[in-house]
Amino acid sequence: MDEDTRYEAVRSRDARFDGEFFFAVETTGIYCRPSCPAVTPKRHNVRFFPTAAAAQGSGFRACRRCRPDAAPGSAAWNVRADVVGRAVRLIGDGIIDREGVAGLATRLGYSARQVQRQLTAELGAGPVALARAQRAHTARVLLQTTDLPITEIAFAAGSASVRQFNDTIRAVYASTPSELRAAASRGGRDARRTGTPSAGIPLRLAYRGPYRSGAVFDQLEREAVPGVEAVSGRAGRRTYRRTLRLPHGTAIVAVDERTGAPRARGAHPGGWLDARLHLTDPRDLTTAVHRLRRLFDLDADPYAVDERLGADPRLGPMVAARPGLRSPGSADAEELAVRELVGPAEAERLVARYGKALDAPCGALTHLFPEAAVLAGAEPHGPLGALAAALADGALRLDPGADRDEAQDALLALPGLDARTVAVIRTRALGDPDVAPPGVDAPDSWRPWRSYAVQHLRAAGELE
Repeated sequence: MDEDTRYEAVRSRDARFDGEFFFAVETTGIYCRPSCPAVTPKRHNVRFFPTAAAAQGSGFRACRRCRPDAAPGSAAWNVRADVVGRAVRLIGDGIIDREGVAGLATRLGYSARQVQRQLTAELGAGPVALARAQRAHTARVLLQTTDLPITEIAFAAGSASVRQFNDTIRAVYASTPSELRAAASRGGRDARRTGTPSAGIPLRLAYRGPYRSGAVFDQLEREAVPGVEAVSGRAGRRTYRRTLRLPHGTAIVAVDERTGAPRARGAHPGGWLDARLHLTDPRDLTTAVHRLRRLFDLDADPYAVDERLGADPRLGPMVAARPGLRSPGSADAEELAVRELVGPAEAERLVARYGKALDAPCGALTHLFPEAAVLAGAEPHGPLGALAAALADGALRLDPGADRDEAQDALLALPGLDARTVAVIRTRALGDPDVAPPGVDAPDSWRPWRSYAVQHLRAAGELE
């Protein structure tokens, strides 16, 4: 898109582009998402940015009406397999807070200087700035949805000190942390305040365009592993719950099938999934949200997918019948790989025998899925032992920044993993939107959305 096209999107408040770019108004010092309901600024006062971090780095603060920091992520990072795409996925998973820029560069196989240069050239912000924008959003969520002390929130959001935290909040929101919290109370959101993360942090997980939530929940319900996952309620109003192992602790997450309404009259369809996160350590909020977004495929661009696939004579009627069909990912890539290898019955056995029991079971949720290192030690032989050992020693990487081709080659080299199983792992564990399993006649005209084409074929009964 050129800048004139972006401005037209802003004039029409086109929610299709929320998260794909941001615009800032020089006369107010505020940056927004394209669908912001405020009065459209004059063209000569508008600047465009590829990321919220770039806008913040240029001195603009986040709009309090449209909350651009909460926009869906750009679908480009799902598609791109280059170093920039891999870096953005890793930063989203919280790698900077855990391992710093040096850790990010090591995982990508580049020098820190090369990573800084490439990200700045394409996104207008380096890895530290991108992580800072992410921390600010995490801080706002914790300030406005919990009663945690501000000092605890500062460190939970990844700040090195309370002073740094205060400076970040002022720079991004033009408010102090106390003012942000007070604004949430005045806005009538006290009912959503829950005391502490152990009681649950309420969230709205935004998405763009139409979203076929029923199909996603159907799949999750069919695949649920007892002890780790559970789906309750009736179709249309179900809740998916699961346990998660996170870098600093564990979590129980719950996501509701019922979706929100479009944000404004005349806006393109879009909304959110209501979620609640019970964290043992609030530092894991960013990572937990990122993994849920990957599981539910919330950063997809259904307009681009449906336009490409809908033009195909074979897929056209399927797309028309199911607009916004998504390609679910995984909340734990290593767990997904093990489950695809062993099947549902064996996965249940592994959880019961080797999974770590929760300190406080929550209904049907009793365990965490066993870690790869535990499985490698407990059952070292056969295909499961080989896969678990490769995951445990790092010979096989399935993290958000993994090179998809390298991971596929490593998977195919392991015993017991055929090409069809590896295709599923590449699609879901690695979030690749362009995978066609063996035996599926997938023309190039379906690229780069072949994973979505497969979902349509399955939904139509043409694939198992």
